[in-house]
Amino acid sequence: MVDEQFKRNVDAYVDEVWEDVVADIDRLVRHDSVEDLATAEPGKPWGAAAWGALVEAERMAERLGLEVMDLDGYLGFADVPGASGPERYVATIAHTDIVPTGEGWSFPALAVTRRDGMLIGRGVADDKGPFVLSLYAAAFFARLAAAGHELPYTLRCIIGNNEETGMGDVPYYLERYPEPLFCFSPDAEFPLICGEKGLYGGEFTSGAVAGEKIVELSGGTVSNAIPGKAVALVRADAASLPAAERITVEGAGDGLARVTAAGIGGHASMPAGTVNAIGVLARYLLANDLAGEGERDFLDLLVTLTEDAYGCAAGVAATDDKFGDLTLVAGVVRTVDGRFTQTVDSRFPTTTTAEKITAQLTELASAHGCTYEAGRGEKPFYVSPESPEIHALLDTYAEYTGREGKAFTIGGGTYARHFARACAFGPQDPADKLPEWVGGEHGPDEGVSEESLRRALKIYIVSIARLMELEL
Repeated sequence: MVDEQFKRNVDAYVDEVWEDVVADIDRLVRHDSVEDLATAEPGKPWGAAAWGALVEAERMAERLGLEVMDLDGYLGFADVPGASGPERYVATIAHTDIVPTGEGWSFPALAVTRRDGMLIGRGVADDKGPFVLSLYAAAFFARLAAAGHELPYTLRCIIGNNEETGMGDVPYYLERYPEPLFCFSPDAEFPLICGEKGLYGGEFTSGAVAGEKIVELSGGTVSNAIPGKAVALVRADAASLPAAERITVEGAGDGLARVTAAGIGGHASMPAGTVNAIGVLARYLLANDLAGEGERDFLDLLVTLTEDAYGCAAGVAATDDKFGDLTLVAGVVRTVDGRFTQTVDSRFPTTTTAEKITAQLTELASAHGCTYEAGRGEKPFYVSPESPEIHALLDTYAEYTGREGKAFTIGGGTYARHFARACAFGPQDPADKLPEWVGGEHGPDEGVSEESLRRALKIYIVSIARLMELEL
């Protein structure tokens, strides 16, 4: 199937549809599709906003000539039927939900801004932009099928809607449909991700001590992101509080001061270069006696959790030769019913387990007068980089970029981990240097290069064609 004429046809197709691709990314970005279980109902299990983006995506797929199925609002899929029938299929899976937009944006967060070859907006990189690429890749093959060139396997674009907060959509799918013969998720980086660390989360809760000097603590938006901002409302005279790096103090009336810490946010799985605002805030409050006796214990815990991002101070550090170091990040701090709560997110290698992490963090909590409750604990995921499917994808990447196609592992969790034969494949490429004003995934001014997305669409189409040539 793949020859020079095929690739010329792909080039012409991408040129033809590109403005439509950007317009459809914008349509999705305009949905503030954060999970909101307070608005959940039958048919909208992740809330009204996430459901709106799912419906938008399904309408796009129908417009592009794909056969669409909605699974009770949990997720959907769009098919190009093949000779194998619906039971034997090759799939892509991307998601239409997002993390909260957060603060610090220089551009509108819920619209696509085009500037100097970049697209800016929440989800352009993670994962609405890549999702739209998957639809347009499938639409290319739908055109071929309409012209009489039937695919050997059905091609399915799975439309996820709950990736950012738990991936509860995929189990719902797998209870009803067979596994794909092979699946890739365009929700990460090139060249190709063949393994993912274990995923772990939990929450610390203080004793009933909030309010003596700290009226309220608040920082972070989601547990899987390093917070760039944290705030404390304290009983103090703002004018008497000293200046400090990354700290802003202002009066809040009635003997109260608002202390705001500024950090450098980022994804919990990639903490290098970040500064956790919760740690900055906790250290300032302790240094300036802005904590009561019971409150101090909890702040000491926050200092320990933010001392490093690799679990060393917390006593859970681990490493191996496939995945490297464990990460441990304090994500969201809140004041709830007179208590402080603090979430943690960990990505762990094969040399430790969720049970070991839980045991150590429970001990750490006890030492600081707190309780600890473990949340998710998923084992690491790994597939052989030597399989024919992986080689087909890597060879295509190398062909279009001129760079070596070599599989690697990550700390992030993608949909790939839920399937027996899967990987994460682009569309971002670390070799493509973005301007300093362009932000990353989960942060403000999230952006991606248009040219890199155009290239990724070509890579996806040719990769799918090569997968179709394999004996799966």
